[in-house]
Formats: sequence, C-alpha cells, structure tokens
Amino acid sequence: MTNAEDITRLRRAKTEEIVAKYQKITPPIIPAVGNREKPRLTVDFGSSPIELILERDELYMSAALELAALASELGEVPVGALIVRGSNIIAADFNGRETVKSALYHAETAAIASACSVLGGWRLPGCELFVTLEPCVMCAGAIVSARIPRVVYGASDPKAGAYGGKFDLRDAGLNHTPTVIPGIKGEEASRQLRNFFTERRR
Repeated sequence: MTNAEDITRLRRAKTEEIVAKYQKITPPIIPAVGNREKPRLTVDFGSSPIELILERDELYMSAALELAALASELGEVPVGALIVRGSNIIAADFNGRETVKSALYHAETAAIASACSVLGGWRLPGCELFVTLEPCVMCAGAIVSARIPRVVYGASDPKAGAYGGKFDLRDAGLNHTPTVIPGIKGEEASRQLRNFFTERRR
C-alpha cells in the first residue's frame, strides 16, 4: 500500500467481502427484535435451545475472527468486531490505530460508529456486538452510550478488559448494563493474539 487512501480502500473492500460471505449464511435462530419501525431495546431469543444460541454466536464470532486476521495482515493487533441485528450484519470493522493513526480506532468503536450511521441514530436497539477480544473501558463506555443490549466476546483481557478481565464496568451502576457472553471461540481468539505478538517479537 502506498498511502492512506489505498489502505482505506483495502480495509473497506476486505471487510465487505467478509460481511457478504457471512450474510449469505442463515443463522440457526433469529432473535425477536421487534418490527423494523420499533425494534425492541433488548435481544430476546424466546424459547430457543441454548445449543442453537451458541451455534449462532459462534457463527458471528467466526466472522469477527476473519476481520481480526485482516487487522493482523496490516500490522494491527488482531481484533475484529461486528454489529448484528436479527439476522443482518449492520456493520463490521477491525483495529485500525496504526493504519488510521487514531487512538480511538478500536474495532468496537469503529463498528459502533458505522452502525449508528447505517441505522440513523446514536442508539442501537436490538443490536448485538460480537468482538474477538474483551472490550476495554473506552469500548465498554461506547457500548453503554449506544445502549447495545448484548455483547459477545472471545478472548479475555486481564490487562485492560472491562467486563471481568481487569475490572467489571457492569458493577458501576450505570444507566445501561448489557448482557455479556464471554469465551465464544475464546481459545481461537487468544491463539490469534499470541501468534501476532510472538511474530512481532522476532
């Protein structure tokens, strides 16, 4: 890549490829998020068996892992994230602090900003965030601000995780507390991170 515009085009094209790939796969269940005009603020799986919920979570985490792999190819810490509502992938992105030159460009915050733009508002009712690494305090704050009801992550982060890794923002008594599902494809996400940092040390 020769300049920032080339990198931006590459990021967008590769991300769109992954989204298109997973959008064609029908998830095993579709959560009840209300109608299009008035989606529910929560994510409701009704009486769906836990096995199907897990299968669905793993499907979308696989997409997030592919996004994280793109980050690694660009020299970024491999973290990928996507926003899902029902069976639709609303937005997707991956770490870009080095290539975009912004401390704010975490996978989660980038995906949240994109989803807000797509849906036309700062609230993301009925949406879920899937991310390969436990969100940090900045990203957890963005999740609260966007009122995202459900967060699914892969690897725990004992140094900076805000959902139990380092501390738990859910204990802060804020005006919104998401449901958090940890450890989905966690070993795969952890291995991806370990391999990245091992390679960087060589």
